[in-house]
Amino acid sequence: MATAAEWLEGARPRTLPTAIAPVLAGTAIAIADSGACWGLAALCLVVALGLVIGVNFANDYSDGIRGSDGDNRVGPLRLVGSGIAEPAQVKAAAFACFGVSAVAGLIITIVTGHWWFIAVGVVCILAAWFYTGGSHPYGYAGLGEIFVFMFFGLVAVGGTVYVQTDHVGAAGWVAACLIGATACGVLTANNLRDIDGDRVSGKHTLATKLGHQGTRIFYLVLVTLACVGVVAVAALTTWWTLFGLFAIALLVSPVRAMVTKATGMALVSALKNTGLAELVCSIGLFVGALVG
Repeated sequence: MATAAEWLEGARPRTLPTAIAPVLAGTAIAIADSGACWGLAALCLVVALGLVIGVNFANDYSDGIRGSDGDNRVGPLRLVGSGIAEPAQVKAAAFACFGVSAVAGLIITIVTGHWWFIAVGVVCILAAWFYTGGSHPYGYAGLGEIFVFMFFGLVAVGGTVYVQTDHVGAAGWVAACLIGATACGVLTANNLRDIDGDRVSGKHTLATKLGHQGTRIFYLVLVTLACVGVVAVAALTTWWTLFGLFAIALLVSPVRAMVTKATGMALVSALKNTGLAELVCSIGLFVGALVG
């Protein structure tokens, strides 16, 4: 039986910035536009956290039963792959998290009256499950970064803005793109770390297609676009949102890891710091919008 600490590790708390950051960034745009609705913002956060934790458990389950998390894996504990939790338990945990997101999303729908949000929520849950689930997971076809950009960038940030203001606007879409790019950076660092094990297990991520050098270049392009995006948001809203560039301090170490061709466990800190950089960037946007 897995312990509570092992379940917590299996939830992969280091990935939670990818849930928190889009809501903070979207709320920052709402503040700069016409003012935030804090209750709806809190519900958006519940939706995002449920989806991220749910997809982590779903990946644990799907990769575990496929044997993708075998001896060649580098990285944090996997519940199914390590054999400390039954696959059915992990699958149930994933759908419990999706259920929490669905309830919070339904409340948002009722409050705002935008019933088409239900369709968006269904698509988000399906995307979370079929990332590594089903007979043809898109995460095994090198499409993970595309879907992360869409759902953790465009949908998460744009949705948070729309829920609170009934529109998105140019600043909202730019913020969505920069957060999406940083979230892709998190996944890219993760897949670069696992690239050799994924090749052995037959998991075809974008990293396995680009190779070590191509993946490093792709990561550098992503974080550069994110920084440029912060400047663009500041130009469209208030220059105080340049606080988001404080994230650069956390990106120095991951960028160095990419340039010096670090591999394996040496990339764990790059993954962690990229996630923290995304969070700090969103906090900077949020605080800047409040000050502005």
